[in-house]
Amino acid sequence: MKEEIKENKNERILIKTKKWLDEYFNGKKPEISELDLAPIGSEFAKKVWEILCEIPYGKVTTYGEIAKKMAKIMHKEKMSAQAVGGAVGHNPISIIIPCHRVVGANGSLTGYAGGIDKKIYLLKHEQVNMENLFVPKKGTALFI
Repeated sequence: MKEEIKENKNERILIKTKKWLDEYFNGKKPEISELDLAPIGSEFAKKVWEILCEIPYGKVTTYGEIAKKMAKIMHKEKMSAQAVGGAVGHNPISIIIPCHRVVGANGSLTGYAGGIDKKIYLLKHEQVNMENLFVPKKGTALFI
């Protein structure tokens, strides 16, 4: 009986997620709050992922801007953009938790585990202005 209940719950989660993704790829802007997300990670990472969920469709932010928000949340003077980058990179539910909307301070498109080509596709799909964004020639976070 418990296994059957768990199976039904998992099935409902998958159906809701499929519906959300179908809407997203059909050009709609489904709310992240429509899904019951419970990603596993450190408290720091979870806070970063919450900030990612606040980035609107069609917009990007930087690792540094997220670091400033995290410093405020954690009552610190400063926060490392690299620490934020680590949390962004460990996002277990990319696309839904929109880590593709995070770029370098200079507009560089780095750090998307799915590959820079996928990041570019998702940003264009969301009609982000790509004018000041670029793929760096070198870097430690390139996945092409």
